[in-house]
Amino acid sequence: MSLLDERQDFSDIADVFLLHGSMQSPAFLDGRLCALLALHEVTPQAWLEEVCQGLGVEQPRDPASAERLLGWRRQTLEALAASEMNYEPILPDELYSLAEQATGLKEWAQGFLELVDEADETQRKQWSDTLKEVLADLHGLEQIETDIDDSPENENDLFALTEHARMAAMLLYTEQHPGKPQVEQVDAPVH
Repeated sequence: MSLLDERQDFSDIADVFLLHGSMQSPAFLDGRLCALLALHEVTPQAWLEEVCQGLGVEQPRDPASAERLLGWRRQTLEALAASEMNYEPILPDELYSLAEQATGLKEWAQGFLELVDEADETQRKQWSDTLKEVLADLHGLEQIETDIDDSPENENDLFALTEHARMAAMLLYTEQHPGKPQVEQVDAPVH
């Protein structure tokens, strides 16, 4: 199995960033990736250029790094377009403190909204009221308190906020790509 086909997680991408001398979290660029795929259909080459620019390098260090970064794009696109609606943002997981997880979510929202806020008026006019409301709510994630204690209550709150971000991403993608994903329709009862 090539790295292109492997399931990428936060640590995998963070390791690639470290190889390139970057201590930044992948969460911000994951938010941007999600918005790019929803709004502009970013090509694999354009995504590599975007990541390299974010890392401050001209190109991926080696073929394995390029494969992992391209696998990240492919995984995100497939999840956004899947009928299972199983997209998950690339965020710090349970191996990280809740404060680190909250910081990752905040950074993801910043990256996502940076591009969403640049959407042209033609795109915005086509958005449903629900999408507009969800995106407006998402701006609150840019302001969340990240210095939080590890507690069940904070964990539940963070889970709910992450779920909100996940749903906002999928809603934006589905509205920008009518018919994708092909979600099963419940047939009307036959009498």
